[in-house]
Amino acid sequence: MSDVAKKIKPLADRLVVKRLEAEEKTKSGIIIPDNAKEKPQQGTVLAVGPGKWDEDGEKRLKMEVAVGDKVLFGKWAATDIKIDGEELLIVKEDDVIAVMK
Repeated sequence: MSDVAKKIKPLADRLVVKRLEAEEKTKSGIIIPDNAKEKPQQGTVLAVGPGKWDEDGEKRLKMEVAVGDKVLFGKWAATDIKIDGEELLIVKEDDVIAVMK
């Protein structure tokens, strides 16, 4: 876990995610400039909230995503944050599309 992620405690069903770096060039060797790159929609989970409450508000639902998982998330699903110069994302568990193996 990164030092920055230790400073953040996500609430409910939210995750702190470090975005995976984008590929810098195409398979044919063409280098893509930073301003033309799309940000990757995958990352590594650094911190996990305790889970959201069930409909009755009596118990927390177990999170399906764990620290260290590599996840895919929706294009507009994440909230960008910057802490101590490190760029991180806050993502709701419902916005995670898949866990990569």
